[in-house]
Amino acid sequence: MRALVQRVSEGWVKIESESYFREIGKGIVILLGIHNSDTEKEVDFVADKCSNLRIFEDNQNKMNLSVKDIDGEVLVISQFTLYGDARKGNRPSFTEAALPEYANKLYELFLSKMKNNLSDNKVQSGLFGEMMQVKIMNEGPVTILIESK
Repeated sequence: MRALVQRVSEGWVKIESESYFREIGKGIVILLGIHNSDTEKEVDFVADKCSNLRIFEDNQNKMNLSVKDIDGEVLVISQFTLYGDARKGNRPSFTEAALPEYANKLYELFLSKMKNNLSDNKVQSGLFGEMMQVKIMNEGPVTILIESK
């Protein structure tokens, strides 16, 4: 499992065909890629790491605070292209990405775990498998890649 975590001042996701719009203020946007061999173990590891990742400054301008510590918000977007392999040719291969039905199960489990770690009202998400417009106002910029073992 791969989570590309970005510290943001704001973020939103929009799906016009569904009249779907979710937004967050200060917090993190997580672009989540699910590998075809991932299990609940990887979900737990990555969700806990994202919830506790210390990428916000304390009063001495040191990155010592997590999204949980600052009472921030989280926007999670499913991103199978994080497993795109472009080492050969110019067209990425996505054979390492989990198939949609299995990936959606783990994506929903990840959302549930994040809500459990933070709270229901602190976690927003895109819609799995949909074409979305995503705005990420990266602050810093701070971008961290978290991978399960």
